[in-house]
Amino acid sequence: MELINKLNWRYAAKAMNGEKVPQEKLDNIIEAARLAPTSSGLQPFEIIVVKNQAIKEAIKPVAWNQSVITDCSHLLVFAAWDTYTPERINKMFDLTNEIRDTKNEGWENYRQMLLSSYPQKDADENFIHTAKQAYIAFGIALVAAAFEKVDTTPIEGFDPAAVDKILGLREKGLRSVVLLPVGYRNDDKDWLVNLKKVRKSTEDC
Repeated sequence: MELINKLNWRYAAKAMNGEKVPQEKLDNIIEAARLAPTSSGLQPFEIIVVKNQAIKEAIKPVAWNQSVITDCSHLLVFAAWDTYTPERINKMFDLTNEIRDTKNEGWENYRQMLLSSYPQKDADENFIHTAKQAYIAFGIALVAAAFEKVDTTPIEGFDPAAVDKILGLREKGLRSVVLLPVGYRNDDKDWLVNLKKVRKSTEDC
């Protein structure tokens, strides 16, 4: 299967060569993440595409000085909503009604159930939930990048508060969750490039 072959090809690149990813491939990766399933279809996250080198340089020190931050083509920052609000919930339900050109009683009852639940919860509890949704999209972005033969490096090793400040995320009601540099592997500098992929056996999964 082509997809399985490409997933076997992919790994977490430890060094990138600075080559630019074609816009079409980048768009496909982001579109795949946009199409990810999320709880109640709320899509409680945004993907910030960082291509400005100065901004990548500012992020690198708060991400363990990993070279892929600055040597990647684009840095994707998956940022989740800081909490659920009535406005955010209503916006997505209204969008659904607009696109489907219908109002369903069961759907509207479901809207009211969410409105009476999520906004009343603690913001940190809500953020844990929105961050999980961002991770679903993040995983699909990894798969899409592999399908496009674009290298990636999943990064959780960074200071979220610092990245939030650099990108002004808190002012937008967002919090960074995970980083995804995309680009192309540097065969000469990546110690991991020729090592065999190690995974548990199918029986142990």
